[in-house]
Amino acid sequence: MLVTRPLLTTILASFAVLFATVARAETPAVLVSVKPLHAIVSAVMAGGDPPRLLVKGGASPHDYAMRPSDAAALNDADLIVWIGESFELFLAKPLQALAGNVKAIRLMDLAGEGDDPHLWLDPDNARKIAERVTDALIILDPDNGDRYRSNSIAFAARLDLLDASLRATLAPVTDKPYLVFHDAYGAFERRYGLTRLAAITINPQRKPGAKRIVALRDLISESGAGCLFAEPQFTPALLATLIEGSAARIGQLDPLGASLPPGPEAYFTLMIGLAENLRACLMTD
Repeated sequence: MLVTRPLLTTILASFAVLFATVARAETPAVLVSVKPLHAIVSAVMAGGDPPRLLVKGGASPHDYAMRPSDAAALNDADLIVWIGESFELFLAKPLQALAGNVKAIRLMDLAGEGDDPHLWLDPDNARKIAERVTDALIILDPDNGDRYRSNSIAFAARLDLLDASLRATLAPVTDKPYLVFHDAYGAFERRYGLTRLAAITINPQRKPGAKRIVALRDLISESGAGCLFAEPQFTPALLATLIEGSAARIGQLDPLGASLPPGPEAYFTLMIGLAENLRACLMTD
Protein backbone atom coordinates (compact mmCIF):
# COMPACT_ATOMS: atom_id res chain seq x y z
CA MET A 1 0.00 0.00 0.00
CA LEU A 2 1.33 3.40 -0.98
CA VAL A 3 1.49 5.63 2.08
CA THR A 4 0.89 9.20 0.92
CA ARG A 5 2.14 12.14 2.96
CA PRO A 6 -1.38 13.30 4.02
CA LEU A 7 -2.22 9.78 5.20
CA LEU A 8 1.16 9.44 6.94
CA THR A 9 0.70 12.80 8.67
CA THR A 10 -2.75 11.78 9.94
CA ILE A 11 -1.52 8.44 11.27
CA LEU A 12 1.56 9.92 12.90
CA ALA A 13 -0.55 12.64 14.50
CA SER A 14 -2.76 10.00 16.08
CA PHE A 15 0.28 8.46 17.72
CA ALA A 16 1.35 11.92 18.91
CA VAL A 17 -1.99 12.24 20.70
CA LEU A 18 -1.31 8.96 22.46
CA PHE A 19 2.05 10.28 23.65
CA ALA A 20 0.51 13.54 24.86
CA THR A 21 -2.29 11.91 26.83
CA VAL A 22 -0.07 9.65 28.92
CA ALA A 23 -0.10 10.86 32.53
CA ARG A 24 3.02 12.87 33.36
CA ALA A 25 5.38 11.47 35.96
CA GLU A 26 8.72 12.40 37.44
CA THR A 27 11.51 10.85 35.39
CA PRO A 28 15.31 10.66 35.47
CA ALA A 29 17.31 13.69 34.31
CA VAL A 30 18.37 12.83 30.77
CA LEU A 31 20.71 14.90 28.59
CA VAL A 32 20.95 14.27 24.83
CA SER A 33 23.62 15.68 22.54
CA VAL A 34 21.84 16.51 19.24
CA LYS A 35 18.27 17.08 18.08
CA PRO A 36 17.60 13.84 16.14
CA LEU A 37 18.68 11.74 19.12
CA HIS A 38 16.73 14.04 21.41
CA ALA A 39 13.60 13.38 19.35
CA ILE A 40 13.99 9.63 19.70
CA VAL A 41 14.63 9.84 23.45
CA SER A 42 11.69 12.24 23.81
CA ALA A 43 9.41 9.65 22.23
CA VAL A 44 10.53 7.00 24.70
CA MET A 45 10.13 9.39 27.66
CA ALA A 46 6.72 10.75 26.63
CA GLY A 47 4.42 11.29 29.60
CA GLY A 48 7.21 12.36 31.94
CA ASP A 49 9.72 15.17 32.11
CA PRO A 50 11.35 15.58 28.67
CA PRO A 51 15.07 15.10 28.12
CA ARG A 52 17.33 18.14 27.84
CA LEU A 53 18.93 19.00 24.48
CA LEU A 54 22.57 20.07 24.50
CA VAL A 55 23.34 21.32 20.95
CA LYS A 56 20.43 23.60 20.08
CA GLY A 57 19.26 25.47 16.99
CA GLY A 58 21.59 25.55 14.01
CA ALA A 59 24.77 24.86 15.99
CA SER A 60 26.99 22.05 14.73
CA PRO A 61 28.34 19.30 17.01
CA HIS A 62 31.56 19.38 14.99
CA ASP A 63 32.65 22.71 16.49
CA TYR A 64 30.37 23.16 19.49
CA ALA A 65 31.83 24.96 22.51
CA MET A 66 30.61 23.91 25.93
CA ARG A 67 29.09 26.60 28.17
CA PRO A 68 29.07 26.61 31.98
CA SER A 69 25.36 25.70 31.92
CA ASP A 70 26.17 22.70 29.74
CA ALA A 71 28.79 21.49 32.20
CA ALA A 72 26.29 21.84 35.04
CA ALA A 73 23.69 19.87 33.07
CA LEU A 74 26.21 17.08 32.48
CA ASN A 75 26.93 16.86 36.18
CA ASP A 76 23.23 16.85 37.08
CA ALA A 77 22.22 14.19 34.54
CA ASP A 78 21.28 10.64 35.46
CA LEU A 79 21.67 9.54 31.84
CA ILE A 80 23.56 11.05 28.88
CA VAL A 81 22.90 9.95 25.29
CA TRP A 82 25.48 10.74 22.59
CA ILE A 83 27.03 9.24 19.44
CA GLY A 84 30.71 9.18 20.34
CA GLU A 85 34.09 10.88 20.04
CA SER A 86 34.01 10.90 16.24
CA PHE A 87 30.91 13.10 16.29
CA GLU A 88 30.67 15.12 19.53
CA LEU A 89 34.39 15.53 20.26
CA PHE A 90 33.57 18.32 22.71
CA LEU A 91 31.92 15.76 25.02
CA ALA A 92 34.75 13.25 25.19
CA LYS A 93 36.81 14.78 28.01
CA PRO A 94 33.86 16.07 30.09
CA LEU A 95 32.30 12.60 30.06
CA GLN A 96 35.56 11.04 31.20
CA ALA A 97 35.61 13.42 34.15
CA LEU A 98 32.06 12.71 35.30
CA ALA A 99 31.28 10.93 38.52
CA GLY A 100 30.80 7.20 38.22
CA ASN A 101 27.10 7.35 39.08
CA VAL A 102 26.25 9.05 35.76
CA LYS A 103 25.43 6.60 32.98
CA ALA A 104 26.28 7.45 29.37
CA ILE A 105 24.98 5.63 26.29
CA ARG A 106 27.54 5.78 23.48
CA LEU A 107 25.47 4.98 20.40
CA MET A 108 28.42 4.57 18.04
CA ASP A 109 28.72 1.14 19.62
CA LEU A 110 25.61 0.18 17.65
CA ALA A 111 27.29 0.85 14.32
CA GLY A 112 30.85 -0.22 15.02
CA GLU A 113 34.01 1.85 14.95
CA GLY A 114 34.75 3.68 11.71
CA ASP A 115 31.17 3.76 10.45
CA ASP A 116 29.10 6.85 9.68
CA PRO A 117 28.11 8.50 12.98
CA HIS A 118 24.84 9.85 11.50
CA LEU A 119 23.27 6.47 12.18
CA TRP A 120 19.82 7.86 13.06
CA LEU A 121 19.20 8.44 9.33
CA ASP A 122 18.22 4.77 9.00
CA PRO A 123 14.86 4.11 10.72
CA ASP A 124 16.09 0.67 11.73
CA ASN A 125 18.90 2.33 13.68
CA ALA A 126 16.38 4.73 15.23
CA ARG A 127 14.50 1.67 16.48
CA LYS A 128 17.69 0.25 17.98
CA ILE A 129 18.46 3.58 19.65
CA ALA A 130 14.99 3.68 21.18
CA GLU A 131 15.37 0.12 22.47
CA ARG A 132 18.80 0.90 23.97
CA VAL A 133 17.45 4.01 25.70
CA THR A 134 14.38 2.14 26.92
CA ASP A 135 16.51 -0.54 28.56
CA ALA A 136 18.66 2.10 30.28
CA LEU A 137 15.64 4.05 31.53
CA ILE A 138 13.99 0.94 32.94
CA ILE A 139 17.12 0.23 34.98
CA LEU A 140 17.20 3.81 36.26
CA ASP A 141 13.45 4.15 36.77
CA PRO A 142 11.77 0.72 37.05
CA ASP A 143 8.55 2.22 38.42
CA ASN A 144 7.89 3.77 35.00
CA GLY A 145 9.14 0.79 33.01
CA ASP A 146 5.74 -0.02 31.50
CA ARG A 147 5.44 3.52 30.14
CA TYR A 148 8.88 3.39 28.54
CA ARG A 149 8.12 0.03 26.94
CA SER A 150 4.74 1.22 25.65
CA ASN A 151 6.24 4.39 24.21
CA SER A 152 9.02 2.44 22.52
CA ILE A 153 6.52 0.07 20.90
CA ALA A 154 4.44 3.01 19.63
CA PHE A 155 7.58 4.68 18.28
CA ALA A 156 8.55 1.50 16.43
CA ALA A 157 5.08 1.36 14.83
CA ARG A 158 5.51 4.92 13.59
CA LEU A 159 8.90 4.00 12.14
CA ASP A 160 7.32 1.24 10.05
CA LEU A 161 4.91 3.75 8.52
CA LEU A 162 7.68 6.27 7.99
CA ASP A 163 9.93 3.74 6.27
CA ALA A 164 7.20 2.77 3.80
CA SER A 165 6.49 6.41 3.02
CA LEU A 166 10.15 7.27 2.48
CA ARG A 167 10.60 4.34 0.10
CA ALA A 168 7.62 5.48 -1.96
CA THR A 169 8.86 9.09 -2.05
CA LEU A 170 12.39 8.16 -3.13
CA ALA A 171 11.58 5.34 -5.56
CA PRO A 172 11.54 7.62 -8.66
CA VAL A 173 15.03 9.04 -7.97
CA THR A 174 17.10 6.09 -6.76
CA ASP A 175 19.12 6.10 -10.00
CA LYS A 176 19.65 9.89 -10.11
CA PRO A 177 23.27 10.83 -9.28
CA TYR A 178 24.07 13.68 -6.89
CA LEU A 179 26.76 15.07 -4.57
CA VAL A 180 26.49 16.08 -0.91
CA PHE A 181 28.41 18.70 1.01
CA HIS A 182 29.91 16.23 3.48
CA ASP A 183 29.70 12.51 4.08
CA ALA A 184 26.73 12.42 6.43
CA TYR A 185 24.05 10.41 4.63
CA GLY A 186 25.45 6.90 4.24
CA ALA A 187 22.84 5.27 6.48
CA PHE A 188 20.00 6.99 4.60
CA GLU A 189 21.48 6.26 1.17
CA ARG A 190 22.07 2.58 1.86
CA ARG A 191 18.58 2.15 3.28
CA TYR A 192 16.86 3.60 0.23
CA GLY A 193 19.28 2.66 -2.56
CA LEU A 194 20.29 6.19 -3.57
CA THR A 195 23.07 7.14 -6.00
CA ARG A 196 25.38 9.55 -4.22
CA LEU A 197 28.57 10.05 -6.24
CA ALA A 198 30.80 11.90 -3.80
CA ALA A 199 31.04 14.23 -0.84
CA ILE A 200 32.49 17.67 -1.57
CA THR A 201 34.51 17.63 1.65
CA ILE A 202 35.41 14.95 4.16
CA ASN A 203 35.74 17.42 7.00
CA PRO A 204 33.03 20.13 6.96
CA GLN A 205 35.41 22.51 8.75
CA ARG A 206 37.95 22.41 5.91
CA LYS A 207 37.50 23.57 2.32
CA PRO A 208 38.65 21.20 -0.44
CA GLY A 209 41.87 22.09 -2.24
CA ALA A 210 42.27 23.18 -5.84
CA LYS A 211 42.89 19.66 -7.16
CA ARG A 212 39.80 18.38 -5.41
CA ILE A 213 37.69 21.19 -6.87
CA VAL A 214 38.88 20.38 -10.41
CA ALA A 215 38.14 16.69 -9.86
CA LEU A 216 34.65 17.47 -8.57
CA ARG A 217 33.86 19.74 -11.53
CA ASP A 218 34.96 16.97 -13.90
CA LEU A 219 32.82 14.42 -12.00
CA ILE A 220 29.75 16.64 -12.20
CA SER A 221 30.24 17.23 -15.91
CA GLU A 222 30.95 13.61 -16.84
CA SER A 223 28.30 11.98 -14.65
CA GLY A 224 25.42 14.34 -15.38
CA ALA A 225 24.82 14.75 -11.65
CA GLY A 226 21.50 16.48 -11.13
CA CYS A 227 22.12 18.15 -7.76
CA LEU A 228 24.65 19.29 -5.22
CA PHE A 229 23.26 19.50 -1.71
CA ALA A 230 24.29 22.14 0.80
CA GLU A 231 23.46 22.10 4.53
CA PRO A 232 22.13 24.84 6.83
CA GLN A 233 25.26 24.68 8.98
CA PHE A 234 27.60 24.73 5.98
CA THR A 235 26.56 26.61 2.83
CA PRO A 236 29.77 27.62 1.07
CA ALA A 237 29.79 29.67 -2.11
CA LEU A 238 31.92 26.84 -3.46
CA LEU A 239 28.82 24.98 -4.62
CA ALA A 240 27.97 27.69 -7.13
CA THR A 241 31.49 27.44 -8.52
CA LEU A 242 31.26 23.67 -8.83
CA ILE A 243 28.05 23.65 -10.88
CA GLU A 244 29.03 26.55 -13.16
CA GLY A 245 28.58 25.49 -16.77
CA SER A 246 26.65 22.34 -15.88
CA ALA A 247 22.95 21.52 -15.63
CA ALA A 248 23.25 20.63 -11.96
CA ARG A 249 21.16 22.44 -9.35
CA ILE A 250 21.81 23.31 -5.71
CA GLY A 251 19.50 21.78 -3.12
CA GLN A 252 19.65 21.55 0.65
CA LEU A 253 19.64 18.66 3.09
CA ASP A 254 19.56 18.97 6.85
CA PRO A 255 20.65 15.84 8.76
CA LEU A 256 20.32 17.59 12.13
CA GLY A 257 16.96 19.37 11.80
CA ALA A 258 18.45 22.79 12.52
CA SER A 259 15.21 24.74 12.09
CA LEU A 260 12.88 22.19 13.69
CA PRO A 261 11.43 22.58 17.18
CA PRO A 262 12.78 19.86 19.48
CA GLY A 263 10.54 17.00 20.52
CA PRO A 264 9.35 13.58 19.30
CA GLU A 265 7.98 14.93 16.01
CA ALA A 266 11.36 16.36 14.98
CA TYR A 267 12.65 12.95 13.93
CA PHE A 268 9.76 12.25 11.55
CA THR A 269 9.74 15.78 10.14
CA LEU A 270 13.49 15.59 9.56
CA MET A 271 13.32 12.28 7.70
CA ILE A 272 10.34 13.27 5.56
CA GLY A 273 12.10 16.54 4.74
CA LEU A 274 15.25 14.75 3.59
CA ALA A 275 13.29 12.52 1.24
CA GLU A 276 11.17 15.32 -0.18
CA ASN A 277 14.15 17.65 -0.72
CA LEU A 278 16.10 14.92 -2.47
CA ARG A 279 13.18 14.09 -4.73
CA ALA A 280 12.35 17.73 -5.48
CA CYS A 281 15.87 18.53 -6.63
CA LEU A 282 16.53 15.30 -8.52
CA MET A 283 13.25 15.04 -10.40
CA THR A 284 13.62 16.50 -13.86
CA ASP A 285 10.86 18.34 -15.67
